[in-house]
Amino acid sequence: MGIVTLVVAALLGSAYVLGRSLVPDPPQRQATGVTSNADGPYYADQPSGDEPGEPPSASSSAGPTEAGQDGTGQKGAGQDTGGERLFGAHATTGTPRVALTFDDGPDPRYTPQVLATLREFDVKATFCVVGENAQDHPDLIQAIVADGHSLCNHSWHHDVTLGTRSAETIRTDLLRTNDAIRAAVPGAPIVWYRQPGGAWTLPVVSVAQQLGMTPLHWSVDPSDWQVPGASKITAAVVTQVEPGSVVLMHDAGGDRQGTVDALRQILSNLTERFELEALPTDPT
Repeated sequence: MGIVTLVVAALLGSAYVLGRSLVPDPPQRQATGVTSNADGPYYADQPSGDEPGEPPSASSSAGPTEAGQDGTGQKGAGQDTGGERLFGAHATTGTPRVALTFDDGPDPRYTPQVLATLREFDVKATFCVVGENAQDHPDLIQAIVADGHSLCNHSWHHDVTLGTRSAETIRTDLLRTNDAIRAAVPGAPIVWYRQPGGAWTLPVVSVAQQLGMTPLHWSVDPSDWQVPGASKITAAVVTQVEPGSVVLMHDAGGDRQGTVDALRQILSNLTERFELEALPTDPT
């Protein structure tokens, strides 16, 4: 019996080993370096190559449909901004008044809504317009001026790297933008210039000043270009604004409905606490 038991055990062991050899090993997972998150945010207007929620790289090429470059989180004029400086660009109104600014327009979907809301609260603002958008929508430039808002040159094609180019290239770009604006509103004062992305350099500041324009930065940035939703845009603005703030928002460059929806709540709050103004057409 003992011998029989040993023989049976040996046969069973052999069968088990044979069976295991016939079952393929599970495939090994390869590291891809990609994290999949189907529920994560997707910013349709985010410049290619940048991660959502991060400021765009300085090398991002920016057309007017890629507006994220204006929310880089840089600080006020004359302050150190991680090794960069604003070269005297204005980041406050210089008075207790607060200025709302809208970048990258005009846009036929969102600019009329912004204008209507501003009109409802009898508030004047400053529109930093992109040259080719001004050329494409002269009627909206006319509507902005007719409502008593002030204008700001925001370059021809929202070129974040414009400040790194030659002085002649910068001059040509800014003059071309001014020409497009004045084609719609002849004689309109254009005394402000805002560099896309807040990427200020001494050459771009110098050329703007030579053309009679004052460089304009900002002090409050709700990052509405990241499309965080109306409630977050509202909360960021109303909690950060203080006397003299210049608020950066967008009426073009992507899906701006969140900004439009936030504006009514923002104005309802701010008009109870501050005097709001369009930046003057004689900043000197």
